Amino acid sequence: MTDLQKWLPRGVDAINAWQDAYGAFDQHPSLVVSDEALGKAFNELTERLRDNYPFGHPRYVGQMLKPPHPAAILGYTTAMLINPNNHALDGGPATAQMEKEIVARIATMFGFEQHLGHLTSSGTIANLEALWAARESHPGKRIAYSADAHYTHSRMCQVIGVEGVAIATDDSGRMDLGALERALASGTIGTVVATLGTTGLGALDPLPAIIALTRAHGARVHVDTAYGGFFALIADDSADGVASTPFAAIRDVDSIVVDPHKHGLQPYGCGAVIFSDPGVGRFYVHDSPYTYFSSDELHLGEISLECSRAGAAAAALWLTLEVIPLTDAGLGQVLRASRRGALEWQRLLGSSDDMTAYQSPELDIITYYPTRGRMTEIDAASNALFHAAADGHPAEQIHLATYTVKGSDLARRGHEVEHDAPTARIMRSTVMKPESEAYVPAIHARLSELSRP
Repeated sequence: MTDLQKWLPRGVDAINAWQDAYGAFDQHPSLVVSDEALGKAFNELTERLRDNYPFGHPRYVGQMLKPPHPAAILGYTTAMLINPNNHALDGGPATAQMEKEIVARIATMFGFEQHLGHLTSSGTIANLEALWAARESHPGKRIAYSADAHYTHSRMCQVIGVEGVAIATDDSGRMDLGALERALASGTIGTVVATLGTTGLGALDPLPAIIALTRAHGARVHVDTAYGGFFALIADDSADGVASTPFAAIRDVDSIVVDPHKHGLQPYGCGAVIFSDPGVGRFYVHDSPYTYFSSDELHLGEISLECSRAGAAAAALWLTLEVIPLTDAGLGQVLRASRRGALEWQRLLGSSDDMTAYQSPELDIITYYPTRGRMTEIDAASNALFHAAADGHPAEQIHLATYTVKGSDLARRGHEVEHDAPTARIMRSTVMKPESEAYVPAIHARLSELSRP
């Protein structure tokens, strides 16, 4: 494990040495706090931080949460001592250049021959920018997205004053092509949002077919792959890879969103939006009397809806990608371990009498439920399993998440249960951490034991 106790002091020393070259000065008295006061507050902080779930432990397989890589922590903390702002080059010359470099690497990973893009404070803001550009490109047109897409899209449509259209999904949670074609035939759709890695099921919308249908009706395609984007590194149809076809088609879309703070090993918040046509920059044109004075080179603030943005986020991602690059041999190995863990869990569910797999994973998200005959029984058993797994000594706890499904969702996937309630909670587990792969058999065995009537 990377020793942050060794490297963080080096970061502090390096920044202090750089600052000393400008001349030493005394901190203003109003900013000085005593060690006693700071120590008291710090002790309370660390105690209060114990009120968290163990996101970094392999037995935490609940929500899409995990700590950043030590390289990201080191890069972020070191740059934060300067606190650059990547809105303008004069606010963060070094980190702005790092941001341009890493965005170019991500664009290359997706097959873009040219691009315009930047980091954002979240996937939500990244999608807001993409949908805003969609509105500007096709004014007066509606935006369509999968019914299983992240709620960001319906919410951001409200923010930008565009009508959103939810497209039904098929029996794997992917956008239904027939429903999409009917919506496009109305002539009112200007942009279709395809999701590669839905946040609920990790489903991959059929992107090549979506592109063909959308282009035939003169509309744009935006891909929200906030969760699944980095799986492009292992999209090779191999035993521990993922389907190649959806990811290969990304090169033909208009815009894409990916979140490095998910599978990119980064701290919150770090999203990214990238456009395949640099001409989209015309929508951002603005001017002010106090910005962009340091050079004639493009400033990131000129192609971003956000103004102040942490340059430290760019430094964190840059340092991480220097040591774990965007290659199969680099970050791809992290993703393959997660993928293998999900596939092994699916295999174990296939031979279980105690739990039933809801559907096969396309990425690293597993869905399953305690085997019962009625919706109400499934819901009650799932709720009991969620709590029972997290009880007991910390060294034995397993942290899960639940996912609400309709009776029709179960039926479409071939699950024969009595629909005595409209919905039921099932289990949803995210094998995001590569370390979880080794824990999957033990996790499955424990959950099987707890789920028995």
